[in-house]
Amino acid sequence: MPGDKSITHRALLLAALAPGSSTLHGALTSEDARSTARVLRQLGAAITPLRSGSPVSVQGHRRFAAPAGPLDCGNSGTTARLLLGLLAAHRFAAVLTGDRSLRRRPMRRVTEPLVAMGARVASRDADGLPLTIRGGRLQALEWHLPVASAQIKSALLLAGAAAGVAVTLREPAPSRDHTERMLRHFGFELASRRGRIQLLPTGEFVPFDISVPGVPSSAIFLLAAAALAGRGAITVDGVGLNPSRIGYLAVLQRMGVLVRVSSQGASLGEPYGALSVAASSLRSVSIEPADVPAVIDEIPMLACLAARATGTSRFSGLAELRVKESDRLALLAENLTSIGVAAAVEGDDLSVTGTARPLVGRVVTHGDHRIAMAFAVLATQPGARIRIDDPDCAGVSFPGFARALGSLFREAA
Repeated sequence: MPGDKSITHRALLLAALAPGSSTLHGALTSEDARSTARVLRQLGAAITPLRSGSPVSVQGHRRFAAPAGPLDCGNSGTTARLLLGLLAAHRFAAVLTGDRSLRRRPMRRVTEPLVAMGARVASRDADGLPLTIRGGRLQALEWHLPVASAQIKSALLLAGAAAGVAVTLREPAPSRDHTERMLRHFGFELASRRGRIQLLPTGEFVPFDISVPGVPSSAIFLLAAAALAGRGAITVDGVGLNPSRIGYLAVLQRMGVLVRVSSQGASLGEPYGALSVAASSLRSVSIEPADVPAVIDEIPMLACLAARATGTSRFSGLAELRVKESDRLALLAENLTSIGVAAAVEGDDLSVTGTARPLVGRVVTHGDHRIAMAFAVLATQPGARIRIDDPDCAGVSFPGFARALGSLFREAA
């Protein structure tokens, strides 16, 4: 599997602030990861090209250098939001921008608490990019997060770590904890209990080596293809097994998918191992709002699996999907309907009624990589004739996805 995107982003950002040379093995080489590397080079870090199969070397410095021009984050919301947190601790102005999709995504959830810490933010759009952030001497922060979001949480924790001030957060539900694991590795005291997260600035960033685990949110597409294949099985090695990232495995099991997990080790606090799935008969499932943060990136594939399950599946509390790379909630319903599946949105809830009929129709992605990959998996079904308008957008998170998916069936043949 490609390296985990969330871990790759964070490792690049922290290596850029670690004075000396760090090495990333197995880093993701997607467009999003390259966006992070590109803006960090503008901020003074020396980073070798991100190429599949090659380690990435990062020569970092204790502080960022003021950039000569705008920092283009491409399509990467993770790049923009986490970088905002680190820039808040630097005493210069920086302009962040991105592609048309990223410029539509909300940033106020991050900038508002950063302003409360002492940063200054100016934007033509009150809630989006481009924006200018001017950091400075930050003060300690206590903040209630409006939604469970690893990106918002990480931006604020990174701001505290870079500025040397305490940060206390309350989150309404657990979210991914990659940032917490990495900060603990660097000696930051970080406690998490009953939704309260407290960072004390006890650590420092030093050079490191990391082997980036495979990304679990991309593994689901190959696992789902195996579950739908009618025969055979697949094992994916070296996948991240962080408990905050594999909530979808429990959902797959509730749908009747045969899943096996085997631990293989850990790197920089991140466990990894093997995931195995066998061809299975699927049944409908219900996802409640409390379940959503743990499976937010996997909802497109889970909804497409529901299209081939018996009964009607219900996914509740999906408001966060409306502010991803696209309005994923609307796109899922529209595209499922387009290929002959009964699907409907009511408020922030999605219902999908499974069918055994051949799936035929056109899928519009709006450049959303997870939409493209989820429907590509459905296109492997017998009799399916699904045309995806932009299959290449899968490269944002899974370079070589089409080749990997096709290889499963060539080998099975």
